[in-house]
Amino acid sequence: MPSSRPSQQLARHLWQLSLVDGQVSPERVTAVLAFLQQHPPRQPLTVLKDYRRRVARQLARHHARVEHAGAIDAAILGALAAALSRRYRRPITATAQANPALIAGLRIRVGDDLYEASIAGQLAALAAVS
Repeated sequence: MPSSRPSQQLARHLWQLSLVDGQVSPERVTAVLAFLQQHPPRQPLTVLKDYRRRVARQLARHHARVEHAGAIDAAILGALAAALSRRYRRPITATAQANPALIAGLRIRVGDDLYEASIAGQLAALAAVS
């Protein structure tokens, strides 16, 4: 069932209450969920799904997932996080995740943005052209 406008507005309002200086506050999320448990809205599942989607998207905006084929040094990961923080003008944390399918290089995802400099990405681009 598609979400109704009042449910979307409630989820947006609850999401805004969960933010402190543009970042999701775990304490506020806990308080919002406790409030929803005490005072369930008309369509609780719809509101919770929309609220969860908004919180997850906000968390992804402040986190970089760095996929790599080989070993990656903690200093390089820190330098990437610092460079991305300057680029986006907000604090970005970075975590490394091994992905041997990349062959070599990196794939970095920050929110909806994807930066790829890997051999697998270049091979896929060549295959698409041919």
